[in-house]
Amino acid sequence: MACPMNYYLEQQLEKRFKLFRFWTVPDKSLFLASHKDSIQAVVGDASSGADAELIEALPKLEIVASFSVGIDKIDLAKCKEKGIRVTNTPDVLTDDVADLAIGLILAVLRKLCESDRYVRSGKWKKGDYVLTTKFTGKKVGILGLGRVGMAIAKRAEAFCCPISYHSRTEKPDIKYKYYPSVVELASHCDILVVSCPLTKETHHIINREIIDALGPKGVLINIGRGPHVDEPELVSALVERRLGGAGLDVFEHEPNVPEELFGLDNAVLVPHVGSDTVETCQAMADLVIGNLVAHFQKKPLLTPVV
Repeated sequence: MACPMNYYLEQQLEKRFKLFRFWTVPDKSLFLASHKDSIQAVVGDASSGADAELIEALPKLEIVASFSVGIDKIDLAKCKEKGIRVTNTPDVLTDDVADLAIGLILAVLRKLCESDRYVRSGKWKKGDYVLTTKFTGKKVGILGLGRVGMAIAKRAEAFCCPISYHSRTEKPDIKYKYYPSVVELASHCDILVVSCPLTKETHHIINREIIDALGPKGVLINIGRGPHVDEPELVSALVERRLGGAGLDVFEHEPNVPEELFGLDNAVLVPHVGSDTVETCQAMADLVIGNLVAHFQKKPLLTPVV
């Protein structure tokens, strides 16, 4: 197990396998050298997976099971080269991540966090809080219209929001407006939600040009991955009010967050908790276990990536 991620998952792994908690190992090189002929599986997540160095150090490795949908922490090319299977946990976390995206939109536009602090500080006794911004009817653009993107779109439709999107290719059966570039999408929406996989092509896909296209009334929501966004550009745009607001579940160098964001009332920050509900984490853990058991019983994998 690459890093701490879920106690229930740890328990279930320990019941079925000889479990090594890699993050507790003081000398990782020595550990890998000592166990290179016995370790057959690695369990990772969105923050830690299996890079080329780890894969090369484990010649008996057969499967990498990720406790996440994102697989950007796994060297897929190296896994394909060596015939190592890869699984993730799609579908079971779609609803929670989409729910959080809508929650972040509401929190930014209606200033829920600031309003909460206003009441707790006793300031309400001195006067009403400032006016905020309506969500219903806002134009929502979605970058990446996969499972999560579609779930966000359906929820936003309930708020009477016109939906548009950009993805690698236009989806012929989708009724939403397609824009062939991210800058065009950003120019035609009030709220831009980042919901695409992290790849070389999508690294820093949200740059100054995109932020400027959103403009001083626009809102950026990121429930994808931190490196999707050029973080220094986002911070300066929020500080200078060139961007209206941001709701961020993910950051470029987690758990380190730019301190300039802490004092801003136009940013809502949460600690990468998109799928972190009791129900979903258990379902994800069960899927990780199910994939591992299927592999070692030589049955079809439940959710194969490679």
